[in-house]
Amino acid sequence: MLRMFPSSLAAAAALLLAAPALASQPPKKTPELLEKGRASFAKNCVACHGPKGEGDGAAAKSLKPPPRNLVTEPLKAGSKVADVFGVLANGVKGTGMIAFKHLSEDERWALAYYVLSLHHPKK
Repeated sequence: MLRMFPSSLAAAAALLLAAPALASQPPKKTPELLEKGRASFAKNCVACHGPKGEGDGAAAKSLKPPPRNLVTEPLKAGSKVADVFGVLANGVKGTGMIAFKHLSEDERWALAYYVLSLHHPKK
């Protein structure tokens, strides 16, 4: 039994290290955080998603599949701030949506909240 403990511990440590980076709790949404997200969206997202998030940015026509309309289409990973944060942290395989690991965690949270502020799906 004692021999199994070190290997089990090593397996658990490997799983923890392989997990995607996600803060345990999102920060509180504030006007300042939304403004930071708006500025980050203008810098990092407009080329593909367009200035209003409608998937009509300058690069959109060259991307297959095209960028998601963040305003009206369902968000692929879910509509909670942690879902959007996960997409920003990890990207979306098979699309032009890259991981934004070069942004700080705080900026990714701000961007996630801003994307959700744009989202008004059709019912």
